[in-house]
Amino acid sequence: MIAARELLVALPDEAATARLAARLALRARQGDVIALAGPLGSGKTSFARAFIRACGGAATEVPSPTFTLVEIYAFAGKPPVWHFDLYRLRAPEEALELGIEEAWGDGISLIEWPERLGALLPAGHLLLALAEGRDPGARTARLAAAGAWAERLQGIADG
Repeated sequence: MIAARELLVALPDEAATARLAARLALRARQGDVIALAGPLGSGKTSFARAFIRACGGAATEVPSPTFTLVEIYAFAGKPPVWHFDLYRLRAPEEALELGIEEAWGDGISLIEWPERLGALLPAGHLLLALAEGRDPGARTARLAAAGAWAERLQGIADG
């Protein structure tokens, strides 16, 4: 059994956030859930955009799902990426109406505001918690995983 793994990664600028997102996109598989936590303005949507562009190309248009609550991206030869923004949910069960269970089976799920899911959040998810760094524009990312994600995080901070 793979032990749980937790990493802290310094992200001095948005380019570093994009590089981390691209490294995680290379490791992501069908059925993966990546929970993007952090306060407003911490970089969750920027991370998601970089992840999606790493899957589909730099020119991929990636609107924020703040108002639509979910955006789905299909790429040839890869599982679809479902980008959820659950900030406006009033109850965890509302996520079921968005097709979140389908996403968990068929695609890769990026979930902003995962705490809104409560007990519905799958146990095997990767948590990526973003926070402000020491310098303006800098962030820190705390990655916490168990199971399959714990193994795949090996070397992720090495660039």
